[in-house]
Amino acid sequence: MTEVSGTGVSEVGASGPRLAKRLEGLPAPATIEMARRARALRAEGHNVISLALGEPDFATPSYAVEAAHRAALAGDTKYPPVDGKPALKAAIARKFSRENGLAFEPDELIVCNGGKQVIFNAFMATINPGDEVVVPAPYWVSYPLIARMFGGIPVHPECDEVDGFSLRPERLAAVMTSKTKWLVLNFPNNPSGALCTDEDLRGIAAVLRDYPDVWILSDEIYEHLVFDNHSFRSFAAIAPDLRGRVLTMNGVAKAYAMTGWRVGYAGGPRELIAAMRVVQGNATSGVCTVAQAAAAAALDGPSDMIREMVSTYARRRSMVVDTLQAVPGFTCAVPSGAFYAYPGIAACLGKTTRDGRLLRTDTDFAMALLEQAYVATVPGSAFGLSPYLRLSCATADADLKEACARIARFVETLR
Repeated sequence: MTEVSGTGVSEVGASGPRLAKRLEGLPAPATIEMARRARALRAEGHNVISLALGEPDFATPSYAVEAAHRAALAGDTKYPPVDGKPALKAAIARKFSRENGLAFEPDELIVCNGGKQVIFNAFMATINPGDEVVVPAPYWVSYPLIARMFGGIPVHPECDEVDGFSLRPERLAAVMTSKTKWLVLNFPNNPSGALCTDEDLRGIAAVLRDYPDVWILSDEIYEHLVFDNHSFRSFAAIAPDLRGRVLTMNGVAKAYAMTGWRVGYAGGPRELIAAMRVVQGNATSGVCTVAQAAAAAALDGPSDMIREMVSTYARRRSMVVDTLQAVPGFTCAVPSGAFYAYPGIAACLGKTTRDGRLLRTDTDFAMALLEQAYVATVPGSAFGLSPYLRLSCATADADLKEACARIARFVETLR
């Protein structure tokens, strides 16, 4: 039979019912696994500081919560349309028009159970076994994992630290083939915080014009979280001639601190949206009605909270980067957006911890850091580019300061 554990699926025998082969070797997302390990150590009484999950430490805006309450009291608790209630889709259309310069009709929009379901729906609706999905590294862990579930083959052009982890058009051109089905763009990037300039995006668009059968997923979930007077522009606005194959996805999780409300959305060509609606209709159906009411209120509400979040994350980012750049053996590019730091630890590998553990990989480093210094991070290997660590800056200033101090002390003990 096949055994499913917290870290993946493995063959343990030949008798009895079998699980689907698509799950064989498919691990749990490393971000979730590291958070699980941190919780286990904390339950044992250890003072663990977890920087493993990318979750804002702000509260959901009160006006969004109140909108959900009003919807519930008004009886808005019945089955919703599969692709989203008209009120939320109208708010999404206004948002895309106001903030991104993109116009969408209702049948070009879909509301999903979080941003992850947008990706799942899109890939299930389009990927056939053997199709290649280009996911620049470093990448959010779920893109290649979801592609693999449907027989897709992830391909990873590397984004170098020297380039600020942005995608260079020539790196993309080098991996594009006749088998390419999707390109995934995620800028501001999780885990590196990288942005692509307008010039970079125009170069990427030029490459894609030579591959008219390739879909483009532009994950813009961190669009509002940019620093240092940088600006964000949607890929579909940069390359309007490619709009017919661009799926622009977003959600309320990051900019509005609504991770638990599970509302993601996307705008794209109506034939793709229709196919995604079929997938969702046979899986989860529509998103919770009161969550949709909250999301609509967030999208139409004031932006004061976003400005506060950006200011807070920028301050925390500077503190973390300055501290880590001073740690012997660390490098740390300055993130332009999101709320992560992605320090390089190459000079720390090959050393041993105070208890004699040899650190061969960034996974070894992350596990030793968790078990000895009680700081949870995620190794760069989970994001396709090693040796690095991802640290979330979306946590309290005092915890971040203490975590960075523990990291520095941990490194000092290496021999």
